[in-house]
Amino acid sequence: MAAGAPRGAADGATVRRVGRELARIRRFLAEREVLEVQPPCLGPAAMDPALESISVPGAAADGATAYLQTSPESAMKAMLAAGSGDIYYLGPAWRGGECGRWHAAEFTLLEWYRIGFDHHHLMDEVAALAALLVGDRPVERWSYQGAFRHYVGVDPLADADDVLRDALADQGIELHGGVPAGRDETLDLLLSHAVGPALGHGKLTFLDGFPASQAALARLDDADPRTARRFELFIDGLEIANGYHELTDAAAQRERFRAEQAERRGAGQPVHALDERLLTALEQGVPDCAGVALGVDRLLALALGASSLREVRGADG
Repeated sequence: MAAGAPRGAADGATVRRVGRELARIRRFLAEREVLEVQPPCLGPAAMDPALESISVPGAAADGATAYLQTSPESAMKAMLAAGSGDIYYLGPAWRGGECGRWHAAEFTLLEWYRIGFDHHHLMDEVAALAALLVGDRPVERWSYQGAFRHYVGVDPLADADDVLRDALADQGIELHGGVPAGRDETLDLLLSHAVGPALGHGKLTFLDGFPASQAALARLDDADPRTARRFELFIDGLEIANGYHELTDAAAQRERFRAEQAERRGAGQPVHALDERLLTALEQGVPDCAGVALGVDRLLALALGASSLREVRGADG
C-alpha cells in the first residue's frame, strides 16, 4: 500500500490496473460498434422485490422523491425505442442493503443491449468479454433445472414447496427470521448457498432457463413456458452477470409489474408506482434484443486476484 493511503484503499498500482481494464472493456464494445451512453442516475424505484432502491428526497424535477438507479434499464430502453442502436452503460449503480465481501451499496455496473440477439448469442459475447479479463477458460452451460438436480437433488420446476424447504436443511443452510416467504425465496437461498458456489471453478459457467416467476423482464421460453430466457454467469462461485432475451410486450410487462407490486405488498415491502418510462418505451417499440447487467467490480476482483470488492473499489467500496 502506498504511504499515507487510507486503510483498505486500493494502492496506486491497483488504481492503474483497474483503469486499464475499464479501457479494455470499452474497446471490446467499441470494436463491436456498441455505443456508450450516459442515462440519468436518478429515476423511478426498482420494481423487483429482491432489490431495495435508495431514495433521494426532493431530487425529482417536481421536487418529489427520486431514486438512485439500481439499473439504467428504463432509460436505456427508451433510447432503444428512439432508435439508438446497440448501446452500453459503464458506471455506478446503487442498491440498498448491500454490504459485505462481495456486495456494496454503490457498485460499478456494465449494462448493454444487442439488437437482434437472443440470450444464447449474448452469452457468447459475455463469455468473450469475461475471458478478456480473467483469461481463457472452458465455457460450460447448465440449465437451471439441471444444476439444481445435480447439486441439490431437487427439481426446482416440479417439486413441491416442502421438498424444496427440506433441501435447505439437507444443505445445512441456516434460516434467520423464520421459514422463507415463498417458493422463489427458497430457490434463491439454494442458488446462493448451494448451487452458485459450486459453479465456474476453472470455467465460465452459464445457468439459464430460470423459473418464469424470477424473470419479470425476460421472455418466456416457448419450449417450456415454466421457464424464462434468463441467464446468469458464474466464475469461481460468484455470480458475475444477469441477462435476458428482453420482453418487449408492453401489456405483458405491465401485468408483470402489477404482480410484483402485489408481491411487495404481501411481503410488507414499500409498493412503488409502475415504471411508466419503461412501459412507454415498450409501447413505442423496443426492438427485439437481449440485454445483460454485469458486476464489473466482481469481475475486476477476480482478474486482479483480489479477495474482496474493497480491494478494487477503495476504502469506501
